[in-house]
Amino acid sequence: MKHRIGRVEGEILRELTKILQKNIRDPRLSEVTITAVECMNDLSYATVYYSLLTEDANKEKEVQEGLEKAKGMMRHLLGQTLTVYKVPELIFKRDNSVKYGSKIDRLIAEVKKQDAERASK
Repeated sequence: MKHRIGRVEGEILRELTKILQKNIRDPRLSEVTITAVECMNDLSYATVYYSLLTEDANKEKEVQEGLEKAKGMMRHLLGQTLTVYKVPELIFKRDNSVKYGSKIDRLIAEVKKQDAERASK
């Protein structure tokens, strides 16, 4: 069963990415990237994780509103392409792993800079 859920998650990820690129014309969603999808065991809900290129809190709120507004259309278009009995309800959540990764990169760069300064003394 888990293998099937994994396949459905991958299919939802691919299709939502296509839908965002081709069918959704909302300018608030132009910088959104779908990063992952996690489905419940019964496929009734799918949590869709997305990332943004910006750290602006206002932009994040606008994007969340845009995704909520486009949710119905996305689900409808998913229903036309997915081969499941019932299309899962979509729940959108911000993926903070990209933000966390950039923080780690920044910290590593600071440590390297400090090491270089110590080595030059």
